[in-house]
Amino acid sequence: MTPNLPEIQITRKLRATRLRLRVEPTQIKLTVPQFCTQRQVQNFLKQSEQWMIEAWQKQQEKVELQDRSLPIELKLFNLVQPLTVIYQTQKKSFVFDEQNLQLFISDRQPESYLKAFVIAYAKAHLLLYLQKLSLETGLRFNQCVVRQPKTRWGSCSAKHDIMLNSGLVLFPLEIARYVAVHELAHTKHFDHSANFWAEVQKHDINFQQHRKILKMTPIPWWWLEK
Repeated sequence: MTPNLPEIQITRKLRATRLRLRVEPTQIKLTVPQFCTQRQVQNFLKQSEQWMIEAWQKQQEKVELQDRSLPIELKLFNLVQPLTVIYQTQKKSFVFDEQNLQLFISDRQPESYLKAFVIAYAKAHLLLYLQKLSLETGLRFNQCVVRQPKTRWGSCSAKHDIMLNSGLVLFPLEIARYVAVHELAHTKHFDHSANFWAEVQKHDINFQQHRKILKMTPIPWWWLEK
């Protein structure tokens, strides 16, 4: 699944002589010649996917640069209340007080340590959540790894091994759940056919809305830092 790309606005123009992509801060536009086939459009978008991702991310980084402050609260997918984030001088990069919902971050490299906490939290909780969802849906998977890929929220191999992006814990539960359902559905339909989407809808009736939110929600600047 490709992260952070909004729905592409396609416009057919009689005078257009070629397919032309334009990436803006809030949308992506595709101008298509009047007699261009749907297959040609899909092939063009597939070939341009990596460029679109990079161009979109650059646009979002420009927007994010307007506010480089670090959060004082952190909402995580499986917690009802947000964590209070406190930056202070300390030996450990981060200390998580789960009982009081407080996260203490070292002020040496706060953005890096904040990201490190999110990765650690994701590795501790996303697999457990996927296992629970697998039991609920009856869709079985083999293994699950949690990583930080730049261009995927999740993936599923032919052997039913699932990868989930650790950044999913920064989204509301229903969005993280949609991605997990999406990948679990691939264990039954290893494609994006009508049967696949029917399987997704069977377990997430509002999947189209959740998919749109996932694509439209900007990622925090500190998460994009290397």
